[in-house]
Amino acid sequence: MIPITSFGDRAVAVFGLGGSGLVTAQALAAGGARPIVWDDGEAGRKAAGEKGLDVRDLNEIDWSSVAALILSPGVPLTHPEPHWSVKLAAAHGVEVIGDIELFVRERRAWAPGSPFIAITGTNGKSTTTALIAHLFAAAGHDVQLGGNIGTAILSLDPPSPDKVQGIDRVYVVECSSYQIDLAPSIDPSVAILLNVTEDHLDRHGTLEHYAAVKAGLVEGARTPVIGVDDAWCAAIADEIEAKGGRPIRISVERPLSDGVYAVGDRLFSAAGGRAVEVASLAGIGSLRGAHNAQNACAALSAARAGGLTLDQIQAGMRSFPGLAHRMEQVGRLGPVLFVNDSKATNADATAKALSSFPTLYWIAGGKPKTGGIESLAEYFPRIRKAYLIGEATEEFAATLAGRVPYVRAETIEKAVPLASADASASGLEEPVVLLSPACASFDQFRNFEERGKAFSQAVLALPGVGKA
Repeated sequence: MIPITSFGDRAVAVFGLGGSGLVTAQALAAGGARPIVWDDGEAGRKAAGEKGLDVRDLNEIDWSSVAALILSPGVPLTHPEPHWSVKLAAAHGVEVIGDIELFVRERRAWAPGSPFIAITGTNGKSTTTALIAHLFAAAGHDVQLGGNIGTAILSLDPPSPDKVQGIDRVYVVECSSYQIDLAPSIDPSVAILLNVTEDHLDRHGTLEHYAAVKAGLVEGARTPVIGVDDAWCAAIADEIEAKGGRPIRISVERPLSDGVYAVGDRLFSAAGGRAVEVASLAGIGSLRGAHNAQNACAALSAARAGGLTLDQIQAGMRSFPGLAHRMEQVGRLGPVLFVNDSKATNADATAKALSSFPTLYWIAGGKPKTGGIESLAEYFPRIRKAYLIGEATEEFAATLAGRVPYVRAETIEKAVPLASADASASGLEEPVVLLSPACASFDQFRNFEERGKAFSQAVLALPGVGKA
């Protein structure tokens, strides 16, 4: 745990008592502060009470003595309107921040030179974060991996001004827009902004505001790495450069005169119009597809900025196992490859998976999202057959009718053996059975992780299946 020492013996309000909220309160107490905690849900309050925390309704405390409100990132800060706790804090002139900001301040106080790599973007940030962490770990570094990827940042080991066993302790932190919004002084040594597409407008109000929040991560970084294949990020890179910064631009759509770009599975680094090949993704199943080429360009840029050699980076990429539930290769049955892409909860994410394979047996469906799968029509010729599950079955069937053969499989447990039998009988060199639902999971599962595990279990239950 990282004790938060910056508030001394002062009272600090904490709202939101999920996993990260409880860790935050404990980290504040460990550093000498007096956290006062609350949650709108009884379960969170009970969990905090069981840990000996001071559980009190923030409507009833004396705000004149409160130094800060630490807000859970899932609680509205500005849109559709500020949460009642935020309004209370504003009325009393109390700053509102999150756990990432607490980490940033602690690092600045104790180890300002410690490597801190922060990653954001609408898509791809989890894979990029996991890949960067893997590259540094494979090279022998003490890697502290956390943030939006699932581990509360304050549960990591504390920043150290000294090397640990002769090497740096490297923080690799995935940041959502919600977290960045609550970290006004974030200052990574390397910051990555992969892309900006329309998302979370219910939280940020407009796409302009969403992009501006994302830009906040790279604007304060010593080394900003920015994907320039969308207009928002290209403009952010230009603005940073106009202010005297030196952004590293990355692209998978075109060669760059300065930056890092991909052509197929080859990665190039360019300076002054001269480019050299620096890495290859050929044969790396966990980094298949153009979207993963962008992730790899970003990871390579961060790793080089952090002192890794090209040989270390290439070796780390080859041993990267991939992210669970995101293009995860879970097994083979003869030539048939089974891929778990349960994390693809919308059509845009599924498009990246469909574009990565020439021939597919596609398991799709769940709780449908607005827009359905019509946007995936360009990939329909790749799909030999679709196996529809969950609430989206009839909607998806209507879209696929006359364009892609399909069956109403109802559940993953029924879909996997059907798809396996068809793929095995196809005679293709490497047919792929792909779970990439383009839907939320909540009709049949608690989350996409549970859905992905159900797929993997169904695959591994097939007679003769081996490791991918």
